[in-house]
Amino acid sequence: MKDLKSSLLLYAVTDRYWLNGRKLKDDVEKAILGGATMIQLREKNLSTEDFIKEALEIKEVCKKYDIPFIINDSLEVFLAVDADGIHVGQNDLSADIVRKKIGPNKILGVSAETVSEALLAEKMGADYLGVGTIFSTSTKLDAINVTKEELARISYSVNIPVVAIGGITLDNIKEAA
Repeated sequence: MKDLKSSLLLYAVTDRYWLNGRKLKDDVEKAILGGATMIQLREKNLSTEDFIKEALEIKEVCKKYDIPFIINDSLEVFLAVDADGIHVGQNDLSADIVRKKIGPNKILGVSAETVSEALLAEKMGADYLGVGTIFSTSTKLDAINVTKEELARISYSVNIPVVAIGGITLDNIKEAA
């Protein structure tokens, strides 16, 4: 696997809302072939059993292309499929607890919206931060946008990689950089 920083260049988060009958694993493969350097499987409405089944399929696609595979929020699914990493939010298990459960060799991402959240996540063992929502998104209707200024403050306050997340499209990606 590549180093973490280069794996975070184009971090893709899945959203089955856009599938329109296609298989998620096929769209993930297209995303990787299109330049995605890390895949996060985000499933908020599947049963644990179906989440694990989907995760095993996506893991194989990621493995084929040597792309890190991250599970969103679910420690149970992460452990069941032995993913490369897990990403947790501020309302999920605490990052220090997750780090203890996954060990030092797996990737731990943590969502942050403020400098204080970012500093705490880094202290608790996060390998990278997902900062956002940068732009409004249909997948997180309750999210409050993080300003570009706050994104910059967070980036300068920590010594781990920071990725902008949320609502980033081809039309606005340059604004998030």
